[in-house]
Amino acid sequence: MTIPRLALAYLASRPLLTALNTAMLALGVATIAFLLLVTGQAEDRLTRDAKAVDLVVGAKGSPLQLILSTVFHADVPTGNIGLEESRPVATNPMVASATPLALGDSFRGHRIVGTDASFLDLYDAKLAQGAMFAGEMEAVVGSEVARRHGIAPGAQLTGAHGLAASGPAHGEHPYKVVGVLAPTGAVVDRLVLTPVESVWHVHEEHAPGRKEITALLIRYRTPLAAAMLPRAINSGTAMQAASPAYEAARLLELVGAGVQTLQWFAVVLMASAALSLFVALSSALQERRYDLALLRTLGASPASLAALTLAEGVTLLVAGAILGLALGHGAVHALGLWLSASGSWPLTGLAWAQGEAILAAAVLGIGALTCLVPALQAYASDPASLLAKR
Repeated sequence: MTIPRLALAYLASRPLLTALNTAMLALGVATIAFLLLVTGQAEDRLTRDAKAVDLVVGAKGSPLQLILSTVFHADVPTGNIGLEESRPVATNPMVASATPLALGDSFRGHRIVGTDASFLDLYDAKLAQGAMFAGEMEAVVGSEVARRHGIAPGAQLTGAHGLAASGPAHGEHPYKVVGVLAPTGAVVDRLVLTPVESVWHVHEEHAPGRKEITALLIRYRTPLAAAMLPRAINSGTAMQAASPAYEAARLLELVGAGVQTLQWFAVVLMASAALSLFVALSSALQERRYDLALLRTLGASPASLAALTLAEGVTLLVAGAILGLALGHGAVHALGLWLSASGSWPLTGLAWAQGEAILAAAVLGIGALTCLVPALQAYASDPASLLAKR
């Protein structure tokens, strides 16, 4: 019988202990793999969406809430600002472009965004079908919206009041879809775009004659604007200015504390699994004294006994690492499917996160060192002394 087959036979002889050690290691690996995938994809999405906009100008309130609602479309706005009030900012010589946003309604969980053609330029979005909106109550939908709901140019959609999927419908004001955007991998894929005038038209009965927008998305013309414009807006107007890059970094920092705690928990779990594996292999050496002595008398070398013990431990490590990675990726993919069904940020387990290769190598390396002490004990064992202890 070969050493690998004999190692598997020894593991199979203790199914409960084998399963326990493998499960403990797999849970630790799965937790870290899950965190690496989720945080990596979330950071990539935040960075990708935030880099398109240098500054957001909106109503006073929480800067983070302003960014979440207008750049990531993941929160309710801080309020509205007057169109005339925003014009001096939009026409400032330091501003290269100022894209208006008018929020307030949604379509089956997807935000309906009143804006203009410059919104597409922010994300390098191109039309895959149809044409760009040209008048009131025309709409262009993102690729994810079109895919999920089977929407094509010529279709009609009805918005719901508010940003929740269950809000009261504006059935008397349907939108006509005139175009579908190509996938960009950015937030625009999950939006319904329409002229700002459409949003005013739908809400005319609630605010007749009022021309308001939710925010302006600003791109700087000169680096000097980053130092001067936010301060001038925050101190000299009734509006606030917030930096998407800064707020995204602050959000990641806030989330990072919780992620780091979970990572340490996973490390402790894996350390416990390594300790358990060490105890199990050391105990197995005592239980198999007679087997080891018999193998030595049959001609097995000390190196073969060490290799047998090492193979047993490494088999558990490889099984735990593979199972853990599979569980971590499976959990992320299941979460991604659930989030996709609710129209939230997409996640996928069909990706390889930066750091997973290091994780697998660290688990196998540290685990192999843990197995080395029992393996050396098996190498140094003497058949006569082993039989004498029986």
